[in-house]
Amino acid sequence: MKILVLGAGAVGGYYGARLIEAGANVTFLVRPQRAARLAANGLVVRSTLGDASLPVATVQAVTDAEHYDIVLLTCKGYDLPAAIDAVAPAVDAGASVLPLLNGLKAYELLDARFGRDKVLGGIAVIATMLENAGERAGEITHFGPLDRFAVGARTAQQAELVQRFHALAAKMPGTPGTRLLSTNVAQDLWNKWAMLCSAAATCCLMRGTVGEIMHTDDGRALMLQTMAECRAVAAASGYALADSTVHDMETRLLDPQLDWAASMMRDILQGAARLEADDVVGDMLLRANGLGIAAPMLRAAYAHLQVYAVQQKKKAAAAA
Repeated sequence: MKILVLGAGAVGGYYGARLIEAGANVTFLVRPQRAARLAANGLVVRSTLGDASLPVATVQAVTDAEHYDIVLLTCKGYDLPAAIDAVAPAVDAGASVLPLLNGLKAYELLDARFGRDKVLGGIAVIATMLENAGERAGEITHFGPLDRFAVGARTAQQAELVQRFHALAAKMPGTPGTRLLSTNVAQDLWNKWAMLCSAAATCCLMRGTVGEIMHTDDGRALMLQTMAECRAVAAASGYALADSTVHDMETRLLDPQLDWAASMMRDILQGAARLEADDVVGDMLLRANGLGIAAPMLRAAYAHLQVYAVQQKKKAAAAA
């Protein structure tokens, strides 16, 4: 199977490396600076589940003369319009898109550009980071053992391709991560978004890890409130979370020993210029408003994130 991975960052680089190990023909679509670093040092992954150091093929643009089976899309939500333009020639030439993005806004944009039949369902639950400084600059670090990768067909036309890709993904060596063939990927996407949004909204609002929040007087109650709001939106949208999914959410997000926070909170601490606030929290709040669901925690969290965005714009303007 021939796969084009947009970028070689934290998620795309990690799974691109694992797919190469599994025997896939993988090419990375990257900018010139990243291409030069990969040519010099290869793609390096540091993980407790197995390190990798691989030579990789790169391109800096694609044309409709090149054939790929799948385009793996792992960009941030705010970069999606540019990403769509970059991969469009490959999709127009026959490739299907497998997005591993947060929230559901991405699917609406991709469906509008390429058609629903060309957009597969994908879910990645993993904590990775692209190192930007020091001796390990350019390497990908995987934090902890969590690695859950699922793919599912959103239309009947996709079933055969999805099954072939899953068979390949299941061969990813060096990692005992969970590889799933989803039979209801729409529900699984809502399950992930509800949990991610609950964590991101609460961690960003409190500027802390799950464990730190649980050690406050009202942290548990506030996390439960945020989860309830996200669950209500999912249910009203036709994707009520199963009891087992709710149990998993509560087990993780109410754990006083969990030294983990949503990646958006880590981005804030690192002073990131942009966040996925609109895609993760803002879109959930927008849907709550449209459904008439009160969502005070989501509203407060999104306002907090909007203030951060204003502050970052002021810093950029002052530095210009």
